[in-house]
Amino acid sequence: MIEVEQVLVHEDVLTESFVCNLSKCKGICCVEGDAGAPLDQSETVILKEIYPKIKHLLNEKGIKAIEEQGTSVIDLDGDLTTPCVDGNKECAYVVFEGGITKCAIEKAYELGIVDWQKPLSCHLYPIRITKYPEFEVLNYDRWHICHDACTLGRELKVPVYSFLKTPLIRKYGEAWYKELEESVEAMR
Repeated sequence: MIEVEQVLVHEDVLTESFVCNLSKCKGICCVEGDAGAPLDQSETVILKEIYPKIKHLLNEKGIKAIEEQGTSVIDLDGDLTTPCVDGNKECAYVVFEGGITKCAIEKAYELGIVDWQKPLSCHLYPIRITKYPEFEVLNYDRWHICHDACTLGRELKVPVYSFLKTPLIRKYGEAWYKELEESVEAMR
């Protein structure tokens, strides 16, 4: 692990390769899993605020799930997450376009309807953040459905942290990311 400010970055984030390959996986990560996307408290407030603005982009099942469960939920582990359709199927914010799963929140962002791109946990995937009182740890989450993303990442020689530059800057800032890059270079 390397430390950048108060953040420990697991070696796998630096050495493993990853580039999302939607043409192969079809965005299945928004459909499979045992809960919705992890959220922090501030994101639950944003979801309540933007829901009326994005509702018209959602499908009927997503709207029904949100209207019954709320814009965010507490899962069986006691964590804040996005609600899911029909128990633990797709995220309620999912839309299907041309056989590919997409995020209605991100679509609204791209259309200029909202200024929030999507939950940070989605934007940062396959990195998962573990929070401790005095620091955070960035871990690389391996999931069999992302096999094609790993293959493409290796072909293109793109490490996880490089693929996730934009969301890492969104979370920690440009100075932090530059320090991360400098630490990686020093390791080589």
